[in-house]
Amino acid sequence: MNKTIRRTSVFVLLLVLALLGRATWVQAYEAKALANDKKNRRNTIAQYAQPPGNIVVAGSPVTGSKKTEGTDLEYRRTYTDGELYAAVTGYSSQAYGATQLEGIYSDVLDGTDDRLKNPLDAVTRKQQEPGTVVTTIDPDVQKAAYRALGSKKGAAVAVDPATGRVLAMVSTPSYDPSKIAGTTNGDAWKALTTDEDKPLVNRALRQPLPPGSTFKLVVAAAALEDGLYGSVDTATESPDPYTLPNTRTVLKNENASAPCENATIRTALRYSCNNVFAKMAADLGQDKVKAMAEKFGFNDAELDVPVRAYASVYPSGMDKAQTALTGIGQFDVTATPLQMAMVSAAIANDGLLAAPHMVSEVVDSDGDALTTFKDGDSERIVSSSTAEQLRSAMRTVVDEGTGSNAAISGAEVGGKTGTAQHGENNSKTPYAWFTSYAKDPSTGKQVAVAVMIEDSGAARSEVSGNGLAAPVAQKMMAAALK
Repeated sequence: MNKTIRRTSVFVLLLVLALLGRATWVQAYEAKALANDKKNRRNTIAQYAQPPGNIVVAGSPVTGSKKTEGTDLEYRRTYTDGELYAAVTGYSSQAYGATQLEGIYSDVLDGTDDRLKNPLDAVTRKQQEPGTVVTTIDPDVQKAAYRALGSKKGAAVAVDPATGRVLAMVSTPSYDPSKIAGTTNGDAWKALTTDEDKPLVNRALRQPLPPGSTFKLVVAAAALEDGLYGSVDTATESPDPYTLPNTRTVLKNENASAPCENATIRTALRYSCNNVFAKMAADLGQDKVKAMAEKFGFNDAELDVPVRAYASVYPSGMDKAQTALTGIGQFDVTATPLQMAMVSAAIANDGLLAAPHMVSEVVDSDGDALTTFKDGDSERIVSSSTAEQLRSAMRTVVDEGTGSNAAISGAEVGGKTGTAQHGENNSKTPYAWFTSYAKDPSTGKQVAVAVMIEDSGAARSEVSGNGLAAPVAQKMMAAALK
């Protein structure tokens, strides 16, 4: 063999070895990364190659699927009562991805989750039958919330105080996820994403707003736990009118004739006295109020139900006047309806906050559990005595005060109204809030609720927590106790 042929042979052999090495590297080390690459069309084809698993409410699926034509994506998602459950399910779209439970459990629902495969399937890469997501939602409470909110822009959440199960989660205006499930729904998608009312935003979890006077429950809890006041019937040191510390700004009460001067916590909650809770927050100081707020769940950036909720915020670095304003749920305090439902739930549950969750379990096609969420996984927030006193004061709000529209015949109902300022110098229509709990003494059933009305179309003078939000809460609570 001459020298040139020998060199050529060696070079070709090296090329073959390089190709073999590269192929081995790809197969052994890069296969999984390539398979999981978002640009890999095979993943999308596999995702829609069979009817997806379902999201279940009270034993019945609220999702389904439909065979498609003219595309390599064989099935697309459909929804039963899509607008009713959109805040729970989210959407699954062949063009725009997936959100909420559809997004979190997409691998289970499309059958690609490794937990669905037996050892032989893992070797053959056979796609298994999809799993099912079982929710904690009560359809009666969900429907009551959705119907009561109607055309209003807002949100509502209901929680079982003892277990933490989310019984209802509604955000309005809503949308039908079926209309954006395919690949040819560009017009519907554009309409949703450009809508000023933002129907794709889950207001129950992902739009923290000033909670107004509903936050007074947190301040009252801090004052009782700290010992600033011995009970809800102890007179406070609360001048009326009250001038914010180190300023000339006088804080007014909505009801100028209400008996708010040196009022007890019970009376101050009943009439929603701003002077009492602003002074109380200033006396406690921001650190103590913040510590109590955080026990209830504020400033938690990792609250999963299992959908991630945006953090409700109690601020830091304030002066005394700003701290006083936080006492009435203003300045930079923000909360989601879920957060305010958690406040009422802890008070209703004797001071224990059960971790909120809207999925009870995730199961495979045989019904075997892949993931189970525990009920009643709770943490002590306030003492039993403080919780009992706050419940008593909240009952006074409903029986004799500003929350009368939440009353339910034969049930124990306690609540707190809120009207939060909006815009520079309170120039825009305020937000209306109501948070409450209800118990049926004959059955032991109970529920905690929070309702936020961002915009009802009503005149500014007609906006109030009792007028707009409490009737929604009342219908939800009545449905839960039924």
